[in-house]
Amino acid sequence: MLLSFEQAGNLLDEMAESFPKALFEELNGGVNLLEDAVTDPDFPEGAVYILGEYCDGMLGRYVNLYYGSFAALAEQEGWSLENWTEELRQTLSHELTHHMEARGGLHILDDRDEEELAAWHETYNKNSGG
Repeated sequence: MLLSFEQAGNLLDEMAESFPKALFEELNGGVNLLEDAVTDPDFPEGAVYILGEYCDGMLGRYVNLYYGSFAALAEQEGWSLENWTEELRQTLSHELTHHMEARGGLHILDDRDEEELAAWHETYNKNSGG
């Protein structure tokens, strides 16, 4: 099932409203659903999609979720509405955790993300003969 950009946005808005308001404090740029499909440049095109990112810089603090990345995976994996809901919820939760850790001066999730990415690289290189 492929949700439209608008349908995914509505689902994300409803979902975000169910999260505690405290998670959004100091997130002055909010949560943004962008149409882009973003792939990890360290892998061949389309092998690994970036679903979201937490941004903390000169433009403020905000979360970007990439509709195109979700849509690409939905097409590849034959997602249902339940899959869309779960993936959006997990990604939003993940990025809000980055936000909360940044506010507290922690980097535990950043470290875990780096470890997981290194493991994916190792597995990919092993399986592709690289």
